[in-house]
Amino acid sequence: MIAHLRGVLAASAESSCVIDVNGVGYLVFCSSRTLASLPQGTVTLLTEMQVREDAITLYGFATPAERDWFSLLTTVQGVGAKVALAILSALSPDQLIAAISAGDKAALSRAQGVGPKLAIRLVTELREKAGAMPGGGAAALPAPVAAKGAVNDALSALTNLGYKRAEAEAALAKAVETHGESASLDQLIRAGLKALAK
Repeated sequence: MIAHLRGVLAASAESSCVIDVNGVGYLVFCSSRTLASLPQGTVTLLTEMQVREDAITLYGFATPAERDWFSLLTTVQGVGAKVALAILSALSPDQLIAAISAGDKAALSRAQGVGPKLAIRLVTELREKAGAMPGGGAAALPAPVAAKGAVNDALSALTNLGYKRAEAEAALAKAVETHGESASLDQLIRAGLKALAK
């Protein structure tokens, strides 16, 4: 099992790259987010190897959170490696946590290959697991968290989903009024999205 690769970035394409490790070129399929983060020269990629009857394929990730989400996404029926990478290209781990927790099917449908039915399946099957998944920051912390920290994390999640900061702050202010200062991150994101939808 290959867990990570460290070598020179030899080539990069739309959905893959070649990492030269001591003269051996490894073809690694990645999300566009990971490919965009790769520096020129020496790189390190976390990997997951899938062995099938007709192929051995390597998938690469810039962060442990992205690799964990890839593994979780591929447990959902209808989500293969290609669709999982498309989802990770469209949404960061933090955005995935926010979208799934809030049941935001439209955000999930932005990923290539994810239609309305698959978006519903992702929300249904992963909602309970999303809160325990790692994000890029502290967005996955369960309640109770310090109110200020939860509000900041909810603000980050909403702005990552494309809402303007001022709009998100106003929506979260209403959410805190409704649910109190001890509201969980999940409650704040849901209430914020509800307010923004009006």
